[in-house]
Amino acid sequence: MRAQVLLKATNIDGIYERDPRKDASAKKFTRISHEEAFRLRLKVMDLTAFSLSMENGIPIVVFDLNEPGNIRRALMGMPVGTVVGGVQEDA
Repeated sequence: MRAQVLLKATNIDGIYERDPRKDASAKKFTRISHEEAFRLRLKVMDLTAFSLSMENGIPIVVFDLNEPGNIRRALMGMPVGTVVGGVQEDA
């Protein structure tokens, strides 16, 4: 894979610790490591795709497809949604 990032457009604005539609107090992650997302059993995406992303060091950007301009922002590398992996895993 030569991908630099994996974009996951969804109907919610990122990854939360719990379903924000059921719990308004759920905390949204702006950045989280693959390992932490796995440890917390967050359902980011299909486990096979998630594992391939983790093994290849490819960050995932999870963002709201329904928010105008989000695809452009994600493609431009601007802050949008939640980033899984990337710089924080190198630390």
